[in-house]
Amino acid sequence: MAENILSIQSWVAYGHVGNASAMFPLQRLGAEVWGIHTVQFSNHTGYGAWRGQVFGGDLVRECLAGIEERGALPRCDAVLSGYVGGADIGDAILEAVEKVKAANPAALYCCDPVIGDTGRGVFVRPGIPEFFRDRALALADIATPNRFELEYLTGLPAGTLGECKAALTALQAMGPRCVLLTSHEEEPGRIGMIAAEGGQFWRLNTPLLPVSVNGAGDAISALFLLHRMRSGSAAEALSRAASSVFGLLRRTAEAGSREILTVAAQEEFVNPSELFPALPC
Repeated sequence: MAENILSIQSWVAYGHVGNASAMFPLQRLGAEVWGIHTVQFSNHTGYGAWRGQVFGGDLVRECLAGIEERGALPRCDAVLSGYVGGADIGDAILEAVEKVKAANPAALYCCDPVIGDTGRGVFVRPGIPEFFRDRALALADIATPNRFELEYLTGLPAGTLGECKAALTALQAMGPRCVLLTSHEEEPGRIGMIAAEGGQFWRLNTPLLPVSVNGAGDAISALFLLHRMRSGSAAEALSRAASSVFGLLRRTAEAGSREILTVAAQEEFVNPSELFPALPC
């Protein structure tokens, strides 16, 4: 039976970020996705100009109430959230998580704590980093921070492998039992990822591609969640998700595209052209 995933994220009409990056890979792999959009923009903000509207938390609550009235919440297997534009949206997301978990205690919450990035620093509104640190992570079963976010949330460095493992353990103590570190510098010319669960750690690294696009992080969080649900293994989820996103980005780099080729490269989600193993570390 297909998994039912409630994904509460932004939406763009043109290109692929937020739900427009996360939903299709999940659907291509056979999951049902109930998308609730926190914004509707023409394109992602990386272009410097966009049109559209930011929605309030009440819209999230209204959409969730309608789903609840259909009697569907007991069949919801997971909640996925990413970028949070404001405190009201954050409150509505956590209310949704609590409602889903009340209806189905086995449901998972995967939180991508979008705060900032190395070189750019914090790029979310004031109060959002504290929202993730103090509230969202406490409800999360899975978290998918990048290195900057892991260091920010734990107050610990994450440069060496040993530092990463200590920081990941500290983040797990804040709530999520399974954590995926989506960026770790293994060696020049390669990008690494590390997964942690149950006192164990796994890592892999892939070639660093000459591409600068938005939305890849949204895809990897979604894929990691689904593969972790299906396999029960953080190592398997890391291998499958990272391999698919590497294939997606390689196709995007080859095409010289400003947007990730989510649709054109969809076979990478099902059968990655290169499978990178996740190794114990």
